[in-house]
Amino acid sequence: MIDSKLIFIAAMAVFGMSSVWAQEPAAPTMPEMDHSDVQGRTSVAEDRMSGATQMDHGARSGTAPATGHDMGGMDHGSMQGGTAPPDARDPHAYSGGYTLDPARPLRMADEHNFGSLLVDRLERARTRDNSSTAFDVLAWYGRTYDRAWFKTDGETDAGRVQDARTELLWGHAVATYWDTQLGVRHDSGVGPDRGWLAFGVQGLAPYWFEVEATAYVGNEGRTALRLEAEYELLLTQKLILQPRIETNVYGKRDAARERGSGLSDIAAGIRLRYEIKREFAPYVGIERAAKYGDTADYARAAGEDAKETRLVAGLRFWF
Repeated sequence: MIDSKLIFIAAMAVFGMSSVWAQEPAAPTMPEMDHSDVQGRTSVAEDRMSGATQMDHGARSGTAPATGHDMGGMDHGSMQGGTAPPDARDPHAYSGGYTLDPARPLRMADEHNFGSLLVDRLERARTRDNSSTAFDVLAWYGRTYDRAWFKTDGETDAGRVQDARTELLWGHAVATYWDTQLGVRHDSGVGPDRGWLAFGVQGLAPYWFEVEATAYVGNEGRTALRLEAEYELLLTQKLILQPRIETNVYGKRDAARERGSGLSDIAAGIRLRYEIKREFAPYVGIERAAKYGDTADYARAAGEDAKETRLVAGLRFWF
């Protein structure tokens, strides 16, 4: 009897625990949230933003609201700058009190006159049995397109001018780096003086060769042509090697000045200069000079060499 009761109680206990395990756990309950405060704050923010869209921005700048261009209730009239001040385009309004002198109006650079003087060669030349002094000077004054030119070169011996050429020319720029020149030439020295009309071109040829070519017409049907070219090779920023060649051709013999027709003379040399300053440079060099045709015959008749080598030393300066 007792055993039957114990078995019944044990079975009921096992059955009750199984039913408890089979049930799913209930989800935890969250306390109810009150959204009224959040909704209230959102409504206040929206009210403020809607009020901002209807603000009159004209009051910020101290001006009355402008009509027109009213986008979304905003007045942008004053934000565009309004009316420009009467002196907005006055060049003196923002110059700190500095004013231009009406007596000296500003001009472009090509409207000013400039000038320069170059002593390209001032040298002492020594040959096998003689020495002499040579000079080559040019100057110009004017503007970019039109200039007055003065050129002179020659040779002196024993304090006497043996041969000199002086030219006064008007130059006009016709292309980049190129000028035409028109003027007069005067020859002096041993023999009678000669006058010429001159026309030529000078400029910077490709590969930086400085070139000058001039034709001349003189009295009694005389004509002449002079060609000169030189080049500057920069060994360093201060040491410069300068080859140079010059030749003269005459269309008619001039016995009084000991010049023959055709190719008269050629002088070719090379000079090495050192620029102590860009404006001042001593140099040394060597030059070979030769006379041809009747000009060479005149030189031999006077006891001179038709061909000679010269050692030269001199100065080149400009300002």
